[in-house]
Amino acid sequence: MLKPFYHAELTEAGLDEVGRGCLAGPVVAAAVILPKDYTNELLNDSKQLNKKQREALRNDIQEAALAWAIAEVSNEEIDKINILKASFLAMHRAVDQLTLRPEHLLVDGNRFTPYPFLPHTCIVKGDAKFMSIAAASVLAKTYRDDLMERLAVEFPHYGWERNVGYPTPVHRAGIREFGPCSYHRMSFRLL
Repeated sequence: MLKPFYHAELTEAGLDEVGRGCLAGPVVAAAVILPKDYTNELLNDSKQLNKKQREALRNDIQEAALAWAIAEVSNEEIDKINILKASFLAMHRAVDQLTLRPEHLLVDGNRFTPYPFLPHTCIVKGDAKFMSIAAASVLAKTYRDDLMERLAVEFPHYGWERNVGYPTPVHRAGIREFGPCSYHRMSFRLL
């Protein structure tokens, strides 16, 4: 059972990112502030859910959340600053866009670059422990999956409609045959 909050008395935003291990596309992060009494039996780490469940949850989260935001850091930016810094930057950009200022950030993972003037707590596997982080994982994943499916129409050689940019045999075969495209992360080992 996911916990509803870390600090009962504070307005908390859950943060998570998706796409760190991909060879192409942006890294995407979401920030979500849920009501303290929010419940949804289906809510879990987005990786544990199927596409239909994530889609249903996305709508529920967006309607119920006190505030939510999604942000991305492009593959070009990733190549300039590295994927870890890019992941933190995406989370910061998501917090920047929130329409309600949180008092505390709950971050999925074991490291985070502090956001100015906001305390944070890193939670390893937080997307399987706290509702707000799980909600952020769902919003980030559905957004990025949709983006990569759209890009797959323009760049059909890499199988992004199925692998969303991860290093699968189909993706690597496409890179071998057609070379990388403008969405590939050139600082990553593509082959």
